[in-house]
Amino acid sequence: MSDSPKKYSWKNVRNLGFVSFFTDMSSEMIFGILPMFIIDELGAGKAVLGIVEGMGESVGYGTRTISGTISDKIGKRKSLILLGYGLSTLAKPFFAISTSVAHIVGIRVTDRIGKGIRTSPRDALLSDSIEPTNIGKAFGLHRTMDQAGAIIGPLIAFGLLYYFEVRDIFWFSLIPGGIALFILARHVSERKITPKNQSVFSNFRDVLHGKFLLYLIIIMVFSIGAFNFSFVLVESSELGLEKNFVPLVYVVINVAHTLIGMPSGILSDKIGAEKVLLISMGLFLITSSIGYFETEFVLVGFAMAAIFGLYHGMTITAQRTVVSRYVSEQLRGTAFGVYYLFVGASFLVANITFGFLWDVFDSQAAFGYSITTSIIGMVLLLIFIYKNKQKTSDV
Repeated sequence: MSDSPKKYSWKNVRNLGFVSFFTDMSSEMIFGILPMFIIDELGAGKAVLGIVEGMGESVGYGTRTISGTISDKIGKRKSLILLGYGLSTLAKPFFAISTSVAHIVGIRVTDRIGKGIRTSPRDALLSDSIEPTNIGKAFGLHRTMDQAGAIIGPLIAFGLLYYFEVRDIFWFSLIPGGIALFILARHVSERKITPKNQSVFSNFRDVLHGKFLLYLIIIMVFSIGAFNFSFVLVESSELGLEKNFVPLVYVVINVAHTLIGMPSGILSDKIGAEKVLLISMGLFLITSSIGYFETEFVLVGFAMAAIFGLYHGMTITAQRTVVSRYVSEQLRGTAFGVYYLFVGASFLVANITFGFLWDVFDSQAAFGYSITTSIIGMVLLLIFIYKNKQKTSDV
């Protein structure tokens, strides 16, 4: 049978979900307070924040390309996943002893390299562990569990801030990170595949063509204006929210992200991930529009956070589902790596440009830029969906 236990395992998907649950609990204890720590305690500007976020994420995305290709070449995923999670878990507490932006950049980059090492093999292992008709649901379940940890993390940070200093929170992040490593080492199973014994460049050539290449170009156009959640937190603060309550805005982002993860995965399996992706782009357009027409009312920041969370949850689930459907099983690691390389390069451009426009001009210039790129991306995706539908109907 095609769904035999030897081939497919929801248990593997769930255990990977628990690994992400505890890892995100650890990470989001930090990331909900890090933007204001950089700006307030270290005295950096929004352009610097954009550079920190952009450099960290882009290096991490670049690493995903390498790790994904390696996992295809050796036919194994778990060892790379364990290495990546371990590196991130050990790096994050060093924020507690940082005294300059240079320190923050180094730690952030190290953490993101860890994420880069694990992400493509993990996504490939998720795809390998489940039957093709349920891949969207599997990614949706993983996103939901991942973001559940992302809800609890900022709440823990919010509570701890009443009794401890900001720097102390960074040390506490080691606890859930250690739990994640234990689950991964003991309860996640390897899914051996046939190694793709050819050169890295041959692997790239085999995935970079046709619909997959067009899809990557569309994602890149949209993503060069897709700012990081950090700017939603900064915008909320500038709308008058007290600094200690900023982690609650991050909680709202993650609650919305969690609630939409599983439904968007199921919807991707039913109507097509490309259409779900189009909806998510529309939500980002709404988020950017709220920022552009900013109103000095605290609740606006929470509304903006909720819509941003829905966008982020839908787009990550849908984008990864599309990748897994356009390439063969033997090249999924490479495909995810190339996808993350495109997204990472775009992320760097987006956050540096967004932060620069905000610092040099104002928030309207920054959000106006994101509105423009999101509209162009949506139009291109609409054309892509229409062309695919026409080719299908012509067969």
